[in-house]
Amino acid sequence: MDYRVMEALEMLERERGIPVDTILDALANALVSAYKRSPGAAEEARVTIEPDGGEIIVYAQELDEDGNVVAEWEDTPNDFGRIAATTAKQVIAQRLREAKREQVYDVYEGRDGDLVTGIVQQHDNRYTILDLGNAEAIMPGSERIPYERLERNARAKALIIEVRREAKGPQIVVSRSHPDFVRRLLDLEVPELLDGTVEIRSIAREAGHRTKIAVVSNDANVDPKGACVGARGSRVRQVVNELRGEKVDVVQWREDPAQFIAEALGPAKVREVYVDEEEKSAVVVVSEHQLSLAIGREGQNARLATRLTGYRIDIRSDAGRRRSPVGSRHGPRPGTRRGPGRRL
Repeated sequence: MDYRVMEALEMLERERGIPVDTILDALANALVSAYKRSPGAAEEARVTIEPDGGEIIVYAQELDEDGNVVAEWEDTPNDFGRIAATTAKQVIAQRLREAKREQVYDVYEGRDGDLVTGIVQQHDNRYTILDLGNAEAIMPGSERIPYERLERNARAKALIIEVRREAKGPQIVVSRSHPDFVRRLLDLEVPELLDGTVEIRSIAREAGHRTKIAVVSNDANVDPKGACVGARGSRVRQVVNELRGEKVDVVQWREDPAQFIAEALGPAKVREVYVDEEEKSAVVVVSEHQLSLAIGREGQNARLATRLTGYRIDIRSDAGRRRSPVGSRHGPRPGTRRGPGRRL
């Protein structure tokens, strides 16, 4: 075999970490297949490759009924050097592709939940392909923000939700609709989240429409909402821009369920909250002119507040008219509650 091929193999071992012996074994197997396709070839054979000089020898074999070798003789074709060189190039190229796939998998394995930035390569109704530089990521239609149009060659951020090892290489699945996508975007803008001063307790999201985030401060001198929103809304505005205008409400997490529910229903002003701890439900009383704001368009505000707090919420006006977009039919009533009532 050409000495230049052996030099290439040694270079691959140094630069890519692919052992020469591994490639030589794969090459020997490939050469056995090449030999069997040559005229007059034996049905069984083995190939040896001298690691130092690259000399290739084909041994034809005769096997008995049990598969044992009963006879073996050298049967290297005259033009086998040319065949070996061509086969070697193919094997090396294949090993390089496999090594690159393994390298990419090693880089992204265990990175579920990380934020990545890529260039949009393809976008259609089924999926979006992002070029991450050293790999490609796929964003299924179900993981996109509804109605969002990502232009080709545009930069876009996404959240890694799964890394799968497949025959054609690792598949990196990303999302822009996952609630944690908003969490990671906020991490980029709020240093207090990264150092642990402020903590996100829960997130409720309807991608493309609205997200509610409950935050708490571990430092009495730091306002968690103010830290996340930023001066004149500068921090949260960066997140909203990346989400293409999706509304982001930052609310303060409270240990008292009634106070937390009242916060979660913002921007509506809540007058009273009646909590049933056993049923994990609550009745909320608002003034008549705040009722539609508390419920939200098609019940969205109340629905997100329910997800954020973990309580089923019935909303009523103080005029006695009841609206229950997300609550149970038999929720607690003011004056007959098992849990405490709060006038807020």
